[in-house]
Amino acid sequence: MVHAEAADFKSGQSKEVIYKRVLEETRSLLEGQRNWVCNLANAASLLWYAFKSMPGASRYVNWAGFYVLDPRHENQLILGPFQGKVACQTIAFGKGVCGVAAEKSTTQLVPDVDVFPGHIACDGESASEIVVPIVSEERVVAIIDVDCAVKSGFDNVDQAMLQELAHLLAGSCDW
Repeated sequence: MVHAEAADFKSGQSKEVIYKRVLEETRSLLEGQRNWVCNLANAASLLWYAFKSMPGASRYVNWAGFYVLDPRHENQLILGPFQGKVACQTIAFGKGVCGVAAEKSTTQLVPDVDVFPGHIACDGESASEIVVPIVSEERVVAIIDVDCAVKSGFDNVDQAMLQELAHLLAGSCDW
């Protein structure tokens, strides 16, 4: 049985060590569970608490969660499980950082959201953002979206580890 201690991350560890623990705990939480709502909710919680324990800019993450493919509207994302302030409910493909990531099926690492063309400011405190598509059966089914209240809040380590998480979730959920 999974316990709340899964989200207890020790401060003072490297970003890489904390991310590896996120992946380990996520794998454990996914065992025997394929419901995407349940799995993304737990992953959002793990990410939230992990970021708060990481060194550097990561502790200034102000939103971490998911948008999923909207089953009622083609080429649109709808808000999924998350941690942080109230968020935009829907995002069209090609609009903002999330929509561009979904449309192009590529990770968007944005050090300064103010210079990203068409950035959607759901939270005015966000200064940088990373969005990673979750691809299943050759189509984007969801995206991981993480915002940070400082510029250049994310780096290549974040990108690599969040892409690994996206791959894990892609194959572990019934989309």
